[in-house]
Amino acid sequence: MTAALGTLTFLVTMWLIVVVGAAVLEEGGAKIAAALKGHGGGRPVLVPMRGTARARLQQPMRARAAWRMPERDAA
Repeated sequence: MTAALGTLTFLVTMWLIVVVGAAVLEEGGAKIAAALKGHGGGRPVLVPMRGTARARLQQPMRARAAWRMPERDAA
């Protein structure tokens, strides 16, 4: 009896996955196919921006090489 209920639950779950997947592909299948082919989905979206961009100048980092001496007393 347990095997029959487990099988029924599995089949119902698979049926729901197929139904939901078909609904998703029906709504956005064309967009998904266009994206996979590398084509644009439609017209580009332009967002107006305010303000100006300033470049920040950063001083170059100065690095010095130094030998690392191991601790002789650590044992």
